[in-house]
Amino acid sequence: MIAHSEWRGGKIFEGIAENGNSVFFDADPEHTEGPSPMEAVLMALCGCTSVDVVSILHKKRQRLEGLKVTATAEQAETAPRVFTRIKLTYSVSGQLSRKAVEDAVALSKDTYCSVSKMLEKAAAIEYEIVFEGGEPEP
Repeated sequence: MIAHSEWRGGKIFEGIAENGNSVFFDADPEHTEGPSPMEAVLMALCGCTSVDVVSILHKKRQRLEGLKVTATAEQAETAPRVFTRIKLTYSVSGQLSRKAVEDAVALSKDTYCSVSKMLEKAAAIEYEIVFEGGEPEP
């Protein structure tokens, strides 16, 4: 895997993957042109665990209708401002078993999500599951 970044002027940088996919990073405090690099790390965490949870729930034949993963992070006060604590909130909807969702989230966090495994070396990662539309089956 290869990636690089190129300065595009001002505080804008383009991250480019080996296959040509790209994302713009904005180091300006307002981030009007794209996420900051640290926001992109949180988005990668949410994306990584989302892929796992959807895949696992489909394999368990759960009728998932929606999934939104939100990450709230705390950073160190001084440079380098690494994440020190991250809370993931999984909002799910569909005809789901509570146990199936809990197992899918735990498997993602503990086994499959490579972004989570890297970040947990620096930050405590906790999670909660919110069942949209009411309590699921046991």
